[in-house]
Amino acid sequence: MAAPHELTALEQWQALQRGEISPTELTEHYLGRIEAQDSGLGAFVSVTADAARKRARFVEQLMPRSMPLWGLPFADKDLQSRAGVPARFGSRLMQDYVPAESDDLVLALDAAGGVSLGKTSTPEFGLPSYTETLAGPPARNPWDRSRGAGGSSGGAAVAVAARLLPFAPGSDGGGSVRIPAAACGLVGLKPSRGRVPSSSGINALGGLSVAGPLARTVADAALLLDAMIAPRGGHPQHLYSLRPPGDDAPLLAAAVRGEGRFQLGVMTTSAWDDAYPIEIAPEALAALMVAVDGFASMGHGLEETALEPDDSYVPAFRAIWQAGAASIPADTPEQEKLLEPLTRWLMNRGRELSARDLAQALTALSAYERSFIRQLSRFDAVLTPALALTPRPLGWYDAVDGERNFAQQVQYTPFTSMVNVSGLPAIVLPVAETGAGLPMGVQLIGRPGGEATLLALGAQLERRLQWQHRTPPEAGGPGLPCAR
Repeated sequence: MAAPHELTALEQWQALQRGEISPTELTEHYLGRIEAQDSGLGAFVSVTADAARKRARFVEQLMPRSMPLWGLPFADKDLQSRAGVPARFGSRLMQDYVPAESDDLVLALDAAGGVSLGKTSTPEFGLPSYTETLAGPPARNPWDRSRGAGGSSGGAAVAVAARLLPFAPGSDGGGSVRIPAAACGLVGLKPSRGRVPSSSGINALGGLSVAGPLARTVADAALLLDAMIAPRGGHPQHLYSLRPPGDDAPLLAAAVRGEGRFQLGVMTTSAWDDAYPIEIAPEALAALMVAVDGFASMGHGLEETALEPDDSYVPAFRAIWQAGAASIPADTPEQEKLLEPLTRWLMNRGRELSARDLAQALTALSAYERSFIRQLSRFDAVLTPALALTPRPLGWYDAVDGERNFAQQVQYTPFTSMVNVSGLPAIVLPVAETGAGLPMGVQLIGRPGGEATLLALGAQLERRLQWQHRTPPEAGGPGLPCAR
């Protein structure tokens, strides 16, 4: 019989429903794996073992099995507050902060019947697209420990790829779910703005950041996303009148069935092309062709497309990213010294912006959103590389010069932030490996509210390529291959 971590999250949920394993047994299994495997990987910044055991007993004894995540372990990203658990935000500045209240997303996942095992690592305040921080060890890629896991949901990606969790929630303000998913060979889904009530993006600056799942399979991503949307099942409790078009039907069915034929655009241009030298690595183009060939063989229509030039996007996005850092609670020289150089650069630039600067940037990004959606509107989904380069070596990013560091991030991840600005859904799919065994993915950008189409397309490609059976070296350890 397969060990629990060798099963998909959906298979684990089904085993829980059948009584083949209990929530307490599954929790103990993953706590044991974390203790044995996480040393040197940097997936977790804290493991709340006693609280997890208590929570698993509560779920087992007092919560109905019908809850969407009944008994399934997960972990909170360390940008999310859980009452009584340190929330360090990847920063030395926040080392002693223990929140008294939990964030809405944390409460939602609890309401769905999940069992939190602790906190996954994130870069300082979630600002970089890589998870290497002065506050703790880096998140190392389970496919090659000398490589980074991406960010800012880097710890979550490491935990799922190394089979330390069945799946994990992340947050995505400029690619922070999709970047680490691509780097670590996972499925990562950024929902439409307004889709997830507890982390809709509507109250975020520029509407950029939303919560989304990281998982090994398309169905697992849909399972977690459904729980984020409607933690108690049934109709979700939306907190704003703004939401994506379409109904609130569960998405797991689309991911399991994987049906439909669609018209796809294929695009290698990005919003950053005119401001930075963007070069797409051969490995990224090869992965794109794997997806193109796969979709073409299944009868989907494919057509090359390109973005119109736009000189307003880059300064506007930079201004919003800097403005978002301006509220970091570093108000004295001593506190500022605890921040990393990139964070200080972003924060100080953000504090130099005027109200007029901010208003102009928000107006420009709103116009870009309309233009981007218009340009892609004739397609059911648009296919791009997930990342422009292979997973980056640890220490590759400039640790001193904030401007150069920002440019490096753009060159690695040019295809992600424009999706946040537009509020569209997007999914990353792990379609290929390099000659050195590193995962490479592609991104599908959907129409507003088009998550079901993305999941159906992902399921079709998954059935063809069978990526769910690939196992990184760090996933099992000696004598524990992940063979199914």
